[in-house]
Amino acid sequence: MYARARRTAGLVHVPELDAWLVARDADVREVLLRPGDFSSAGSLRPDVRPGPAALAVLARGLGNRPTVVTTDGAAHRRHRAPLNSGLSAPRVAALLPYAARVAGELVDGFAADGRTELMAAYAKKLPGAVVGRLLGLDPADVPAAVHGGRRAEQLLFWPLAEDEQVAAAEDVVALQHLLDDLVRDRRTRPRDDLCSALVAALAPGTAPLTPDQRHELVATTQNFLIAGHLTTTALIGTTLLHLLGHPGQWDLVRTRPDLIPAAVEEAARYDTPVQGFRRTTTRPVTLAGTRLPAGAALFVAYGSANRDETRYEHAGTFDITRPLTHPHVRHVAFGHGTHGCPGSQLARAQLRLTIELFGRRLPGLRLAEGYDVVMRPTLIHRSPETLHVTWDAPA
Repeated sequence: MYARARRTAGLVHVPELDAWLVARDADVREVLLRPGDFSSAGSLRPDVRPGPAALAVLARGLGNRPTVVTTDGAAHRRHRAPLNSGLSAPRVAALLPYAARVAGELVDGFAADGRTELMAAYAKKLPGAVVGRLLGLDPADVPAAVHGGRRAEQLLFWPLAEDEQVAAAEDVVALQHLLDDLVRDRRTRPRDDLCSALVAALAPGTAPLTPDQRHELVATTQNFLIAGHLTTTALIGTTLLHLLGHPGQWDLVRTRPDLIPAAVEEAARYDTPVQGFRRTTTRPVTLAGTRLPAGAALFVAYGSANRDETRYEHAGTFDITRPLTHPHVRHVAFGHGTHGCPGSQLARAQLRLTIELFGRRLPGLRLAEGYDVVMRPTLIHRSPETLHVTWDAPA
């Protein structure tokens, strides 16, 4: 569908998305650089609307307020500022020793086994621990928080039966109350963590948080938690899938660590974890020759733009030797413009240390035979459901 849309003059309307598909790199970049004309207010519109029973459960929670992803203009800048500070280069650098220690401990847990399922054993655990540390969660609360974030994604972007929706909604509400406890604690006992910075920025002062402030802070911290771990989990999974699925590329990056940064960029380009976000026109506009009225829904497909043959030579080929200095390497996997991902450097850092660690600790690492790789049924965090691997365990 992406390839057909890129070849078709103008935009293609996709009924399944209920949106116009923006598929070409130049058009994607144009939309992302014109936030005044293409609003982010509906960027996270659910693909699945929960039923009445699940909505009744969600009514007991907190949140449901605009966040950095779903705001424009001054409101976006207000939400973005504390995230930029909390994810600055020095902050990321200070967090990396912790990330490396957690990654090493995870590998210690399975290195002697000779095989594992990497999504559960590693990819779902490292990013959750790292984002929990950054946010200021108690390590004992991180598994529940990660679980709640995953359930929020399932509830809004997966097809679930009614009883499964209700169960997922219960987990989401539990996460929201956990985060509410966290933000109220940081109001009275601020620390050197991102949650404290968010409380200070979004609710200035020292008075007890109002209900509206609590809702906004829960929405913000929940959004950050989900974006911080699910996206990086997906990126780790797809990167290892394609590196190991192309053994020559894995051997190359394993023996030439200088290629690890290029491998990270190529993996993000080739199979983009967040395939796209929605935008809505704020006025009548023309894009790619297609006239759109105000209120038109667009799906801005990062995953398609990153396979655009007019920008990338051999776009459908996974090739970690693409030079980092080449302009074609500047993909849109982490967005572009004002809504570019503020945590992109932290995600890249976790992936770099993962590739280096696996190449050093797991000799002969390869995809296990007899397992089909099934991708998760969502466009919001594309990754393998499971990734079974094996290696040469010590005798």
